Amino acid sequence: MDLNTITTVAHPQTRTQLPVWTPGDAWLAGGTWLFSEPQIHLTRLIDLTDLKWPALTITDSHLIIAATCTVAQLDGLACPADWLVAPLISQCCRAFLASFKVWKTATVGGNICMSLPAGPMISLTSALDGVCTIWKAGGGEQKIPVAGFVTGNQRNRLAPGDLLRQIDIPLAALKRRPAFRQISLAPVGRSAVLLIGSLDADGTLTLSVTASTVRPIQLSFSTPPDASALRAAIEQQIADELYHTDIHGKSLWRKHMTLRLAEEIRGELLDTTRP
Repeated sequence: MDLNTITTVAHPQTRTQLPVWTPGDAWLAGGTWLFSEPQIHLTRLIDLTDLKWPALTITDSHLIIAATCTVAQLDGLACPADWLVAPLISQCCRAFLASFKVWKTATVGGNICMSLPAGPMISLTSALDGVCTIWKAGGGEQKIPVAGFVTGNQRNRLAPGDLLRQIDIPLAALKRRPAFRQISLAPVGRSAVLLIGSLDADGTLTLSVTASTVRPIQLSFSTPPDASALRAAIEQQIADELYHTDIHGKSLWRKHMTLRLAEEIRGELLDTTRP
């Protein structure tokens, strides 16, 4: 899609070169959504490419994912042997159901900032206790857990001119035993329910609910719940109005499948701990 209202494209190479944000501006990273439909309210693009952020960095404590890291780069990460969640990364990347062209261009940060319920990078990073680093428009930084960054369907905590810099994933979260469940109404369709469970070494069971809800919901159990306790916790912590409704699934069906798939995850993870 040609964006024929754009009059300027800025190419900052450092944070100090970022232009002052004005109405009509938009950040440009992958641009797979930006160029997919008319954007008649935009007059300037601020291209983040020349900032040259390293896509993926592994430190002693975290995996750092740059907001400009592409889906293909994340999927191609060579994970250490003790990262039990390695298959989960691939599963979430493939939840895009996108062509290789999109994979090589779409960014992790762009998917999170779009804040769609079905955003698989939201599912992945929130389930792994990811924390966003936000460059504030007025200077300074703000750190927000991904689970709290997305506040609703296409809503998040970015103020005008704020920029998502990176997502930090603690290495401890990458060593949990994971379980993944996803369902769509169509064989090849947008996720209607995407649940990720994980079991920590101390026996803590964590369940992350996305796609079926307008924002990520996390539940944690310090002791293994039985089926009734899990169902009760979901029904108590996820109000009916938080379930999403659109052409990809009604809220009642999404709630039903959330309960069903959560029980499957509970069974899978807790069975692995039995002698």
